[in-house]
Amino acid sequence: MLNHPFCVCPNPIFCVPLACIKSVILDLKKHWWKALSVLMITYTLWAGLMGEVPLREILDESIRNLYFHVTMWFAMLLMFIISVVNAVRYLSGSKEKFDARSNIYAETGLVFSLMGLVTGMLWAKYTWGAYFTNDPKLNGAAISILIYAAYFILRGSIKNPDQRGRISAVYNIFAFVLMIVFIQILPRMNDSLHPGNGGNPAFSQYDLDNNMRPVFYTAVVGWMLFGVWMSRIRYRIHVLKMKNETVEDITNEILD
Repeated sequence: MLNHPFCVCPNPIFCVPLACIKSVILDLKKHWWKALSVLMITYTLWAGLMGEVPLREILDESIRNLYFHVTMWFAMLLMFIISVVNAVRYLSGSKEKFDARSNIYAETGLVFSLMGLVTGMLWAKYTWGAYFTNDPKLNGAAISILIYAAYFILRGSIKNPDQRGRISAVYNIFAFVLMIVFIQILPRMNDSLHPGNGGNPAFSQYDLDNNMRPVFYTAVVGWMLFGVWMSRIRYRIHVLKMKNETVEDITNEILD
Protein backbone atom coordinates (compact mmCIF):
# COMPACT_ATOMS: atom_id res chain seq x y z
CA MET A 1 0.00 0.00 0.00
CA LEU A 2 1.60 3.23 -1.12
CA ASN A 3 0.41 6.22 0.90
CA HIS A 4 1.18 9.73 -0.24
CA PRO A 5 -0.14 12.99 1.21
CA PHE A 6 -1.79 13.70 -2.12
CA CYS A 7 -2.77 10.25 -3.37
CA VAL A 8 -3.26 6.67 -2.21
CA CYS A 9 -2.22 3.82 -4.49
CA PRO A 10 -3.18 0.21 -3.64
CA ASN A 11 -0.17 -1.07 -5.52
CA PRO A 12 2.95 0.88 -6.54
CA ILE A 13 3.06 -0.96 -9.83
CA PHE A 14 -0.43 0.16 -10.82
CA CYS A 15 -0.20 3.62 -9.30
CA VAL A 16 -1.37 6.18 -11.82
CA PRO A 17 0.93 9.24 -11.71
CA LEU A 18 -1.61 11.38 -13.53
CA ALA A 19 -4.15 10.87 -10.75
CA CYS A 20 -1.57 11.89 -8.18
CA ILE A 21 -0.61 14.96 -10.20
CA LYS A 22 -4.26 15.93 -10.51
CA SER A 23 -4.68 15.59 -6.75
CA VAL A 24 -1.65 17.80 -6.16
CA ILE A 25 -3.01 20.45 -8.54
CA LEU A 26 -6.38 20.44 -6.82
CA ASP A 27 -4.70 20.78 -3.45
CA LEU A 28 -2.58 23.69 -4.68
CA LYS A 29 -5.67 25.44 -6.01
CA LYS A 30 -7.16 25.21 -2.54
CA HIS A 31 -4.10 26.31 -0.56
CA TRP A 32 -2.19 28.52 -3.01
CA TRP A 33 -2.73 31.64 -0.93
CA LYS A 34 -0.95 30.06 2.03
CA ALA A 35 2.15 29.40 -0.02
CA LEU A 36 1.85 32.90 -1.45
CA SER A 37 1.81 34.43 2.03
CA VAL A 38 5.01 32.59 2.98
CA LEU A 39 6.72 33.64 -0.26
CA MET A 40 5.63 37.26 0.19
CA ILE A 41 6.84 37.45 3.79
CA THR A 42 10.13 35.76 2.89
CA TYR A 43 10.66 38.22 0.06
CA THR A 44 9.88 41.25 2.23
CA LEU A 45 12.21 40.03 4.99
CA TRP A 46 15.05 39.78 2.50
CA ALA A 47 14.24 42.94 0.57
CA GLY A 48 13.47 44.84 3.76
CA LEU A 49 16.93 44.17 5.16
CA MET A 50 18.99 44.06 1.97
CA GLY A 51 17.09 46.20 -0.57
CA GLU A 52 17.83 49.78 -1.51
CA VAL A 53 16.04 52.49 0.48
CA PRO A 54 16.12 56.31 0.29
CA LEU A 55 18.32 57.87 2.97
CA ARG A 56 16.46 60.63 4.77
CA GLU A 57 17.56 62.88 7.59
CA ILE A 58 16.87 61.43 11.05
CA LEU A 59 15.35 58.24 9.61
CA ASP A 60 18.48 56.95 7.85
CA GLU A 61 18.41 53.14 7.60
CA SER A 62 15.62 52.90 10.17
CA ILE A 63 13.18 53.63 7.35
CA ARG A 64 13.36 49.88 6.67
CA ASN A 65 11.14 49.41 9.69
CA LEU A 66 8.30 50.69 7.52
CA TYR A 67 8.08 47.15 6.10
CA PHE A 68 7.72 45.61 9.56
CA HIS A 69 5.91 48.25 11.61
CA VAL A 70 3.19 49.73 9.41
CA THR A 71 2.35 46.37 7.86
CA MET A 72 1.46 45.01 11.32
CA TRP A 73 -1.23 47.67 11.65
CA PHE A 74 -2.69 46.83 8.25
CA ALA A 75 -2.87 43.15 9.19
CA MET A 76 -4.32 44.05 12.59
CA LEU A 77 -7.02 46.17 10.96
CA LEU A 78 -8.10 43.31 8.68
CA MET A 79 -8.26 40.88 11.61
CA PHE A 80 -10.42 43.27 13.64
CA ILE A 81 -12.68 43.90 10.63
CA ILE A 82 -13.26 40.15 10.18
CA SER A 83 -13.81 39.85 13.93
CA VAL A 84 -16.45 42.56 14.09
CA VAL A 85 -18.21 41.21 10.98
CA ASN A 86 -18.51 37.81 12.68
CA ALA A 87 -19.74 39.55 15.84
CA VAL A 88 -22.55 41.17 13.84
CA ARG A 89 -23.38 37.84 12.19
CA TYR A 90 -23.58 36.20 15.61
CA LEU A 91 -26.02 38.84 16.84
CA SER A 92 -28.20 38.22 13.79
CA GLY A 93 -28.18 34.42 14.05
CA SER A 94 -26.67 33.36 17.41
CA LYS A 95 -24.57 30.63 15.77
CA GLU A 96 -21.63 29.52 17.90
CA LYS A 97 -19.25 29.39 14.95
CA PHE A 98 -19.53 33.16 14.42
CA ASP A 99 -18.79 33.84 18.08
CA ALA A 100 -15.74 31.57 17.91
CA ARG A 101 -14.46 33.20 14.73
CA SER A 102 -15.02 36.66 16.16
CA ASN A 103 -12.99 35.74 19.23
CA ILE A 104 -10.19 34.07 17.31
CA TYR A 105 -9.74 36.88 14.79
CA ALA A 106 -9.72 39.38 17.65
CA GLU A 107 -6.93 37.33 19.26
CA THR A 108 -4.91 37.42 16.05
CA GLY A 109 -5.55 41.14 15.68
CA LEU A 110 -4.32 41.74 19.22
CA VAL A 111 -1.10 39.84 18.45
CA PHE A 112 -0.50 42.01 15.37
CA SER A 113 -1.24 45.16 17.38
CA LEU A 114 1.34 44.18 20.01
CA MET A 115 3.88 43.49 17.27
CA GLY A 116 3.08 46.86 15.71
CA LEU A 117 3.46 48.61 19.06
CA VAL A 118 6.81 46.96 19.82
CA THR A 119 8.29 47.71 16.39
CA GLY A 120 6.96 51.25 16.68
CA MET A 121 8.57 51.75 20.10
CA LEU A 122 11.93 50.57 18.76
CA TRP A 123 11.61 52.95 15.82
CA ALA A 124 10.58 55.81 18.13
CA LYS A 125 13.66 55.26 20.30
CA TYR A 126 15.92 55.74 17.28
CA THR A 127 14.14 58.67 15.63
CA TRP A 128 12.50 60.50 18.54
CA GLY A 129 14.85 59.56 21.37
CA ALA A 130 12.32 57.70 23.54
CA TYR A 131 10.46 54.42 23.38
CA PHE A 132 7.15 56.09 24.15
CA THR A 133 6.28 59.74 23.68
CA ASN A 134 3.13 61.75 24.34
CA ASP A 135 1.94 61.26 20.77
CA PRO A 136 -1.80 60.97 19.94
CA LYS A 137 -1.29 57.94 17.72
CA LEU A 138 0.93 56.11 20.21
CA ASN A 139 -1.52 56.83 23.01
CA GLY A 140 -4.43 55.78 20.81
CA ALA A 141 -2.73 52.51 19.90
CA ALA A 142 -2.02 51.72 23.54
CA ILE A 143 -5.62 52.52 24.55
CA SER A 144 -6.97 50.38 21.70
CA ILE A 145 -4.85 47.43 22.85
CA LEU A 146 -6.20 47.83 26.38
CA ILE A 147 -9.76 47.99 25.05
CA TYR A 148 -9.34 44.69 23.19
CA ALA A 149 -7.53 43.15 26.16
CA ALA A 150 -10.63 44.00 28.22
CA TYR A 151 -12.69 42.17 25.58
CA PHE A 152 -10.97 38.89 26.44
CA ILE A 153 -11.27 39.56 30.17
CA LEU A 154 -14.99 40.12 29.64
CA ARG A 155 -15.37 36.85 27.74
CA GLY A 156 -13.51 34.95 30.43
CA SER A 157 -15.75 36.31 33.16
CA ILE A 158 -19.03 35.07 31.61
CA LYS A 159 -19.80 31.37 31.93
CA ASN A 160 -23.04 31.11 29.96
CA PRO A 161 -22.08 30.62 26.26
CA ASP A 162 -25.09 32.46 24.81
CA GLN A 163 -24.78 35.39 27.17
CA ARG A 164 -21.03 35.52 26.59
CA GLY A 165 -21.52 35.55 22.83
CA ARG A 166 -24.10 38.35 22.83
CA ILE A 167 -22.36 40.62 25.33
CA SER A 168 -18.90 40.16 23.81
CA ALA A 169 -20.30 40.73 20.30
CA VAL A 170 -21.80 44.06 21.33
CA TYR A 171 -18.56 45.00 23.10
CA ASN A 172 -16.58 44.01 20.00
CA ILE A 173 -18.57 46.44 17.86
CA PHE A 174 -17.95 49.32 20.25
CA ALA A 175 -14.27 48.34 20.60
CA PHE A 176 -13.80 48.46 16.82
CA VAL A 177 -15.40 51.90 16.56
CA LEU A 178 -13.26 53.24 19.41
CA MET A 179 -10.14 51.75 17.83
CA ILE A 180 -10.81 53.59 14.57
CA VAL A 181 -11.38 56.82 16.49
CA PHE A 182 -8.20 56.48 18.56
CA ILE A 183 -5.76 55.49 15.80
CA GLN A 184 -7.25 57.09 12.68
CA ILE A 185 -9.40 60.10 13.55
CA LEU A 186 -8.02 61.77 16.69
CA PRO A 187 -4.35 61.72 15.54
CA ARG A 188 -5.36 63.62 12.39
CA MET A 189 -7.08 66.27 14.47
CA ASN A 190 -4.09 66.91 16.75
CA ASP A 191 -0.36 67.52 16.41
CA SER A 192 1.42 64.21 15.89
CA LEU A 193 4.93 63.04 15.12
CA HIS A 194 3.62 60.30 12.88
CA PRO A 195 3.70 60.79 9.08
CA GLY A 196 0.34 61.73 7.61
CA ASN A 197 -0.96 63.11 10.90
CA GLY A 198 -0.91 66.55 12.50
CA GLY A 199 0.20 68.23 9.26
CA ASN A 200 3.21 65.94 8.71
CA PRO A 201 3.67 64.60 5.17
CA ALA A 202 2.69 60.99 4.64
CA PHE A 203 5.29 58.41 3.70
CA SER A 204 3.69 57.95 0.30
CA GLN A 205 4.43 61.58 -0.48
CA TYR A 206 7.84 61.85 1.13
CA ASP A 207 9.75 58.58 1.37
CA LEU A 208 7.86 55.71 -0.24
CA ASP A 209 9.71 55.72 -3.56
CA ASN A 210 9.46 53.24 -6.41
CA ASN A 211 11.98 50.90 -4.75
CA MET A 212 10.00 50.68 -1.52
CA ARG A 213 6.44 50.50 -2.83
CA PRO A 214 6.58 46.93 -4.24
CA VAL A 215 8.18 45.62 -1.05
CA PHE A 216 5.79 47.50 1.22
CA TYR A 217 2.57 46.44 -0.53
CA THR A 218 3.85 42.86 -0.82
CA ALA A 219 4.47 42.87 2.94
CA VAL A 220 0.98 44.20 3.64
CA VAL A 221 -0.72 41.48 1.60
CA GLY A 222 1.64 38.77 2.88
CA TRP A 223 1.00 39.51 6.56
CA MET A 224 -2.75 39.82 5.96
CA LEU A 225 -2.87 36.38 4.33
CA PHE A 226 -0.68 34.96 7.08
CA GLY A 227 -3.01 36.35 9.74
CA VAL A 228 -6.05 34.78 8.08
CA TRP A 229 -4.17 31.48 7.78
CA MET A 230 -3.23 31.43 11.47
CA SER A 231 -6.79 32.34 12.46
CA ARG A 232 -8.23 29.52 10.36
CA ILE A 233 -5.86 27.06 12.05
CA ARG A 234 -6.95 28.34 15.46
CA TYR A 235 -10.60 27.91 14.44
CA ARG A 236 -10.00 24.32 13.32
CA ILE A 237 -8.35 23.58 16.66
CA HIS A 238 -11.38 25.09 18.40
CA VAL A 239 -13.78 22.91 16.37
CA LEU A 240 -11.80 19.76 17.17
CA LYS A 241 -11.74 20.69 20.85
CA MET A 242 -15.51 21.19 20.87
CA LYS A 243 -16.05 17.82 19.15
CA ASN A 244 -13.83 16.07 21.69
CA GLU A 245 -15.72 17.68 24.56
CA THR A 246 -19.02 16.56 23.01
CA VAL A 247 -17.78 12.98 22.68
CA GLU A 248 -16.55 13.02 26.28
CA ASP A 249 -19.92 14.33 27.51
CA ILE A 250 -21.80 11.61 25.61
CA THR A 251 -19.40 8.95 26.94
CA ASN A 252 -19.84 10.16 30.52
CA GLU A 253 -23.64 10.11 30.15
CA ILE A 254 -23.51 6.51 28.85
CA LEU A 255 -21.21 5.40 31.66
CA ASP A 256 -23.36 7.12 34.28
